[in-house]
Amino acid sequence: MTAASASQSPSDDKYEIAHLHLVPKRHIGRMVAAAIVLVLLAGLVRAFSVGQIEWSYVREFLFAPAILDGLTNTLLMTVAAMAVGIVLGVLIAIMRISGNPVLSCIAIGYVWIFRGAPALLQLMLWFNLALIFPTMGIHGLIEFRTVDVMTPFVAAMLGLGISQGAYTSEVVRSGLLSVDSGQYEAARTIGMTQMKMLRRIVLPQAMRVMVPPIGNEVIGMVKLTSLASVIQYAEILHNAQIIYFANTRVLELLLVASFWYLAVVSVLSVGQHYIERYFGRGSKSIKASM
Repeated sequence: MTAASASQSPSDDKYEIAHLHLVPKRHIGRMVAAAIVLVLLAGLVRAFSVGQIEWSYVREFLFAPAILDGLTNTLLMTVAAMAVGIVLGVLIAIMRISGNPVLSCIAIGYVWIFRGAPALLQLMLWFNLALIFPTMGIHGLIEFRTVDVMTPFVAAMLGLGISQGAYTSEVVRSGLLSVDSGQYEAARTIGMTQMKMLRRIVLPQAMRVMVPPIGNEVIGMVKLTSLASVIQYAEILHNAQIIYFANTRVLELLLVASFWYLAVVSVLSVGQHYIERYFGRGSKSIKASM
């Protein structure tokens, strides 16, 4: 027996951990949850495989001209409505933080009204605008019948775009407020005008904050265009409905429309990823900081 072992008291042995084995923690709840999800997914796949779905109709109408025309109109409406929404959103956000009480109140009222009213209701109001204003233009000089101007495309673009502007303005405002106040003061110190400061200093930094939510709103707008079917705009769901009213293959045509919505959203998601990476250059990623 050595002098060291002889000096070690029996009470110290209970704190010795060298002989213990490391046992990985078993996540029983996680495994049970995964098993339940897999069972539910298997049941869902089986339901579609044995259900009364004629997959031949899905293949037949997947690339039908009417469906592809509807897809083109869906993309066109998405671009047009988002363009209106982003322009209005930037203007309203600038008005909101301008410091001018009149402009700020107008901006607050705009957001309150158009964010509070359902998008479908706004679409129908624009489409029926002729009931309030039978004609548009300058009286005695140039006038148009409102019913001729307010086509389904114009009504859907205004309804969706103006509604979107209320949401986008809040996104833009949050992006502008995320820029440090010192950046504003430095720009004013070197004599930049308000617009030049926004264009050269503020917006490039705010874009890092604004791009992810605006990307989500673009994706949401793709699906929101389906509301335009109620005012007879020929987007993809409207055209699918016309076909299944004729051949009664409801589920098959809805699957066709779902496929194209999913395809468009998938492509946009990839684009959003690269745009976010472009505007996030030079910033420390969350993964790197963890």
